[in-house]
Amino acid sequence: MNSTIEDGSVTAGTAGGPARRGRRPTLAAVAERAGVSLKTASRVLNDEPNVAPQTRDKVQAAADALGFRRNAVAADLARGGVSRLVGFVTGDLANPFYSALASGIERVLRSRGLQLITTSSDEDPEQERSLTSALLERRVGSLIVTPTATDHADLAAEIADGLPIVFIDRPAEGVDADTVVIDNRGGVRQAVQHLLAQGHRRIGLVGDVSRLWTFRERRDEFLATMRGAGVASAERYVRDGAHDAASAQVLVTELLALPEPPTALLAANNKITVGALHVLRGTPGRGVAPGAPQVALVGFDDFELADLLGVTVVGYDVVEMGRQAALLAVSRAAEPDLAPRLVVVPTRLVARGSGELPPS
Repeated sequence: MNSTIEDGSVTAGTAGGPARRGRRPTLAAVAERAGVSLKTASRVLNDEPNVAPQTRDKVQAAADALGFRRNAVAADLARGGVSRLVGFVTGDLANPFYSALASGIERVLRSRGLQLITTSSDEDPEQERSLTSALLERRVGSLIVTPTATDHADLAAEIADGLPIVFIDRPAEGVDADTVVIDNRGGVRQAVQHLLAQGHRRIGLVGDVSRLWTFRERRDEFLATMRGAGVASAERYVRDGAHDAASAQVLVTELLALPEPPTALLAANNKITVGALHVLRGTPGRGVAPGAPQVALVGFDDFELADLLGVTVVGYDVVEMGRQAALLAVSRAAEPDLAPRLVVVPTRLVARGSGELPPS
């Protein structure tokens, strides 16, 4: 006998035969196929007690035949619980930095029966707002955001209502919230002082887009440390707008073409360091190969193979950053009235050779 489920999910073939896939099967379709009430089907599929074994088997068989999947989020919310999903809006999924952050977050969540949904804004403020809104509409239990927008006041109501929202790598603007950041100023100070100690005075800084808080912090500390060392006009060696390795190559090439080029470079993130390496290794007389006239290089952020390439970096524990963000979200869920907290992850200079070269 042929039958059609009008509410949607599945069109059944002959009785007892496999369902033909259409829209997602509903609980009502399962109840009808099993010949039980909607409430009984719900109790079985939510694994509630006091259901006869025969009825439980019948409902489960109907669910399997239709390919029904329980909506765990809806079930949790219907019982007055909180979603076990945690949303994470990254800046750029292509950057290994964000993969490491997600790894740290997930380690904490998994041990607590929570699941992570990761998406990327590509450093686009409008995309960030859209993704944040979409995750909130899906009633995530917590939200972790690497902010690129310049105003987050629209999240104030969610925070006031007790939703755990944690900002990572950069603080929010327009709202007070739990935050995890790197010691950007301390890391840059270490790097510049290290290059100054090698005898460099013409030091170039190549950074990300200027609206990002992380770059502004790193640029401001770079200039302050250079001024403190008595170096005038350090601004002439500052370049920004390098959001990827290709654009970094353009800016590094521009710096090296100056009449008095920098003898050392500080690359403000891992992708910029990679771009700088392409230029330094490919420019005659400016390679970092042993024995050649060289430009010293320090990169902010460690990266894969940096140790084999001998690249001096400002390093820190990225996975720990993710762990700290997840711990803030979990504790905020347990104690919503806590005052906003700030975790600053320390940095360290890792000397590997490229940052220890004297001026040519």
